[in-house]
Amino acid sequence: MSELRIDGERLWRSLMELARIGATEKGGVKRLALTDLDRQGRDQVVAWGRDAGLDITVDQIGNIFMRRPGLDPSRAPVVSGSHIDTQPTGGKFDGNYGVLAALEVVRTLNAEGIETQAPIEVAIWTNEEGSRFVPVMMGSGVFCGAFTLDHAYAAADIDGRTVREELQRIGYLGSEVPGRHPMSAYFEAHIEQGPVLEDAGKVIGVVPAVLGLAWYDCEVTGMEAHAGPTPMDLRKDALQVATRIMQEAVAIANRYPPYGRGTVGFVQAFPNSRNVIPGKVKFSIDLRNVSDDLLNRMHDELVRYIDRVRNESGMPIRIERVSYYPPCDFHRDCVGAVRAAADALGYASMDVVSGAGHDAIYAGRVAPAGMIFVPCKDGISHNEIEDARAEHIEAGCNVLLHAMLLVAGT
Repeated sequence: MSELRIDGERLWRSLMELARIGATEKGGVKRLALTDLDRQGRDQVVAWGRDAGLDITVDQIGNIFMRRPGLDPSRAPVVSGSHIDTQPTGGKFDGNYGVLAALEVVRTLNAEGIETQAPIEVAIWTNEEGSRFVPVMMGSGVFCGAFTLDHAYAAADIDGRTVREELQRIGYLGSEVPGRHPMSAYFEAHIEQGPVLEDAGKVIGVVPAVLGLAWYDCEVTGMEAHAGPTPMDLRKDALQVATRIMQEAVAIANRYPPYGRGTVGFVQAFPNSRNVIPGKVKFSIDLRNVSDDLLNRMHDELVRYIDRVRNESGMPIRIERVSYYPPCDFHRDCVGAVRAAADALGYASMDVVSGAGHDAIYAGRVAPAGMIFVPCKDGISHNEIEDARAEHIEAGCNVLLHAMLLVAGT
């Protein structure tokens, strides 16, 4: 069993074939959650699952589970997966690698005629990215009870289309109640989405924990007016006030190193005309850190600063924390299985705390969980130029295979 390896070329071909669905001119992928392209991607992976002899289950939030039976049907399955929805300027590997690596584990077991004691399952979680619908990590969040199915169903995109409507439209409004699907353990393979592994010259990242994150929606209301006749001192420029808050979000993160993070990634200015003073600006704020205490201190600083700007400008400013994900420590047994597999296979590894959110965070609330990182080129992700080396993709999947076998038993 120690000589068992996955088929790296087969895994790479699958990644490249899935990447054709929603392919962009710059070599990336745009496959937003619950769009027609997401449906095509789901259909493709489900078809591959059926070809591998897997039984398919879809729950009410659209999470997909594809099961390979085990010798002991009384045991809950060992699950691995991720997501296939992408950012608007996404890459080929974020999320997709975790799903197809799990599928490659199954294909390898089939090819070698290996039966496991516990069933093996491939999971595809709904709307992990949160780029079309909030909250982020929606499918796994509903699954673990972090928020209700009705709350998720009511979420709407900028055109007013709701999650429930879109699930039904694309044919993935399943019948299983989320959370009633058993799991004995959960593993997720992923590109690092940062530069640490590449900088250190390591092949495998053993992930002991994930940074906590807080997402905010902020809205500044001023008064639109003609850019020419309106003197500077008589303006109520919502954009100028908004940019002060945006800069402060970054400054707060810099005051809480080494894991402090502060990002403004979404901005809408109204009426968005070059000769009109902006009357309203809506934008996002993303704060992250390694502990609840540090995140709460960052939150308090942000709220105090907004109160100050509100008083100084005289403009209404609304701030709402729309998502909060506490820092996550993964289960020591799953972390140990990943570490043992990397060591047994002879891959250079190191511990890496994840700065990004993953479905494994929520899966870890209902079962022991762990993650495997592999390097991505220049640490770049959420970008069409996201890239990874085929040998690293293969290595991470080999670690996944052996970690899952340690838990599932043969």
